[in-house]
Amino acid sequence: MSAALRSKIFIYGPPGSGKSSLGRRLAQELRLSFVDLDETITIQSGMAIVDIFNQEGEASFRERERALLEDVVNKGADVVALGGGALLDAHNRSLVESRGIVLCLTASEKKLLDRLSVDENERPLISENVPMRLKALLEDRVEHYASFQLKLNTTELPFESLIWRALVMLGMFHVTGMGEGYDVRVGMGGINNLGDALTLRGLHGPVVIVSDNNVAEYYLDQAINTLENSGYAVKAAVCPAGEEYKTIGTVETLWNVFLDAGLERRSTVVALGGGVMGDLAGFSAATYKRGVPWVVVPTSLLAMCDASLGGKTGADLPQGKNLIGAFHPPGLVFIDPATLGTLPEEELRNGMAEVVKHGIIGDPGLFEVCNLGWEALTDNWDEIIRRAIAVKVQVIQNDPYEKGERAVLNLGHTLGHAIEAVLNYKIRHGEAVSIGMVASARLAVRLGIAERGMEAIIRETLQGLGLPTEIPGGIDRERLRDVMMLDKKRASGKIQMIMPVRIGEVKWGIEIEDIGMLLEGGD
Repeated sequence: MSAALRSKIFIYGPPGSGKSSLGRRLAQELRLSFVDLDETITIQSGMAIVDIFNQEGEASFRERERALLEDVVNKGADVVALGGGALLDAHNRSLVESRGIVLCLTASEKKLLDRLSVDENERPLISENVPMRLKALLEDRVEHYASFQLKLNTTELPFESLIWRALVMLGMFHVTGMGEGYDVRVGMGGINNLGDALTLRGLHGPVVIVSDNNVAEYYLDQAINTLENSGYAVKAAVCPAGEEYKTIGTVETLWNVFLDAGLERRSTVVALGGGVMGDLAGFSAATYKRGVPWVVVPTSLLAMCDASLGGKTGADLPQGKNLIGAFHPPGLVFIDPATLGTLPEEELRNGMAEVVKHGIIGDPGLFEVCNLGWEALTDNWDEIIRRAIAVKVQVIQNDPYEKGERAVLNLGHTLGHAIEAVLNYKIRHGEAVSIGMVASARLAVRLGIAERGMEAIIRETLQGLGLPTEIPGGIDRERLRDVMMLDKKRASGKIQMIMPVRIGEVKWGIEIEDIGMLLEGGD
């Protein structure tokens, strides 16, 4: 089981690396419980750690530490700050790694000394001649600390940046700003743990799983089994795959399935599939009995990185995409990158358009990752998904109901949605957004908003991923104009555009009076 799906987080590292402060804040961010192992030993014993060492010896302290750790692992807190030598014991290490993930903090020797010099807590193994003893301790444990897979260097970054980097590394987020907030978890093997995840969050049955015929073939039985093994009564609603079925007619079908399954106000709907299934299941849950809880289990790259987050649900009308809908936050977003293994390559490339978009919006490093080549990407889905999610989480927390800043997530979508509608959804969403992003960059350069060369940088990256970058030849451009004028982002009769300034920065709310400017270029 991967990091995000294990039940506990253990913060470890040398003295002065920031275990207690970072662990406490991580627990706050994730709405989890926290315990500092050394602090608890001090409270229980009524003695400072250094006094236990001096009066009883290190062996006695290690016995206390081991007993408390076993208790915490079995029934204690979710986030645990460990002493700097707690996992030198093979039993302790095996115990924590079987029940959680270890995040090992590192820092330069100078930074550790600086922090220890202002720390009121005396460290028993380095209580005298701190510089010399710290140096010896680090040399003795260098291979030990290096042996942990997940490491975070705390030397330079500001504390808030460290917290955010830790959340991204763990693939764990708690999204706030809409209702009570909800958890996002990224981890391999997630579907097999779906039942436990619902139980842990107090979600009730009966459960209806909404999926499409393509996804159901691979993952429906797996999802049903894990839910039934956790005691849930489960019924499935399998819809035809495709954007053309994202209609009120399908929503009505789902309402009837909910009724037949005996769904109550506290029951749960699970969306298992791509963005279309998420929109349909979420909107059906939002409107059934004035709203029932729902969970998103996205199985496409596009849905994992974008569509599953933010609580936006909806259905299409013949005139355009997502013209009806509701904000209805899920109870949980549960992402299993392993499900990408059954996707055809063209769908993975389709999803990469949204990854590139998130890089343009807020993560230049992610944008650079998109230029590493296809093989490098396919070996690194977990990191790509976590980083792309992080960009969207930051945006939607700042603007949960799309009153302003959240509009940046629509980069490329005004033209992209119009192309989809005019071509009767014969083009994939990511492909259409790819075209829209290049068009937005082209116009941004023309208007002096973007740096020179921005269009070429974005176009080359998208082309390198096998995505289209120009409006298809022969398309009815007058109809494109008409569809864009129906766009839900229109205000006061004008199109509101999002445009890149540079990689990592975009502007939103740019009014375009002549929509034809966006249609220039292409065949």
